[in-house]
Amino acid sequence: MTMRWWCRWDSLSDAVKELPPKEALAKVEAALYAAGRPVSADEIAHVAGTSSERKAVAIAREVARTVNGAMQAVEVVEYAGPRFAMQLKAQYTQTARKFATRPLLSRAALRTLSFIAFFQPITAADLVLRRGSTVYQHLKELEEVGFVVGERLGRSKAYRTTTRFSEYFGLSADVATMKRQLENRTLTLR
Repeated sequence: MTMRWWCRWDSLSDAVKELPPKEALAKVEAALYAAGRPVSADEIAHVAGTSSERKAVAIAREVARTVNGAMQAVEVVEYAGPRFAMQLKAQYTQTARKFATRPLLSRAALRTLSFIAFFQPITAADLVLRRGSTVYQHLKELEEVGFVVGERLGRSKAYRTTTRFSEYFGLSADVATMKRQLENRTLTLR
């Protein structure tokens, strides 16, 4: 579908840009992989760049044929609705469980990280007042991962986030911009 320059912007949301077939297949495959849940035909249509639910189901079935034919332990399953999910085959779940990774950081360490990101530079003493003495363990974990760095400030250390933190969480490296982004994400700091 070709859009002419005189089209109104609000009418563009109704028009769907058709994707090349290989690109549509790749995007649907990526969506199924990342979702971790069954994905509806409407969602697939949106990802595939089509307004036709029928075409979206056909694309999802093509992805299922490709994945199910090429992969040994992974499958794409169609559920009623129609909905599609990429998942492990039942006989491989025990094997996968042995290798499943634990979260990179605990919830408590993430909460400490959010304080550092929002109030940086912040001293270890201020963090202990706000979060308790377990902060020292969190700081050790956060430094090991490379999300924070401590700089000597007299007898104490002041902590700030690193560029690795910014890149990992998709935030700006500029502190003022990062704070606005955190506020916009409605993070609550307690």
